[in-house]
Amino acid sequence: MQIKEPKTKVFTKNKEDFVCENCGFAVAGDGYRNHCPHCLISKHVDVNPGDRAESCGGLMHISDIAMDHGTLVFTYQCEKCGHLKKNKAHTEDSIDAITAKMKELGDKKQKPV
Repeated sequence: MQIKEPKTKVFTKNKEDFVCENCGFAVAGDGYRNHCPHCLISKHVDVNPGDRAESCGGLMHISDIAMDHGTLVFTYQCEKCGHLKKNKAHTEDSIDAITAKMKELGDKKQKPV
């Protein structure tokens, strides 16, 4: 599946608090955060970052983790519609959750199919 980026890189700073639908963690919004720092799950709510114009609403799980010019980048996939989106990690993200996800992804790559 190919990652679909918005046609325009329109960004709307949307500072809102939210409760993670996966783990129940109360997240203080900073206008840039779009995933839970505790479990790293995101929600498919934007067409362009921050616009809240996407009606899908599915939970998004990390399908890949990579480094891009020294920045940790998560690739998310929506469990409902399959949409792929890249997001940068935040300094507040749980290092334990990141490490566990990297191990899980590494284990999946090593298993024969």
